[in-house]
Amino acid sequence: MRTAVDPRAMHSFAEFYPFYLSEHGNRTCRRLHFAGSSLSLACLAMLLATGNGWWLLAGLLCGYGFAWAGHFGFEKNRPASFKRPFYSFMGDWVMYKDIWTGRIKF
Repeated sequence: MRTAVDPRAMHSFAEFYPFYLSEHGNRTCRRLHFAGSSLSLACLAMLLATGNGWWLLAGLLCGYGFAWAGHFGFEKNRPASFKRPFYSFMGDWVMYKDIWTGRIKF
């Protein structure tokens, strides 16, 4: 059973990131985050290449859709983005980098 931690009580990203990682212990959840982030980057590239604003919406749907499916379907928790959206967004990209560099198991 997890202890109730309120991420709003954290005052720095350095304090928040270990909590963020604890909320991503399920491997499938991490993989869905990784897939959603990768697709979001592809959508960003398409936005820049075409100038079509619909790619921005597609990128947001991919990123958040995959992440939230991981949380609700596999991790069985609520995304921290509901309480700390900016730190959670930062955490997504730091975790993405950490997966690429092998610091976090894919």
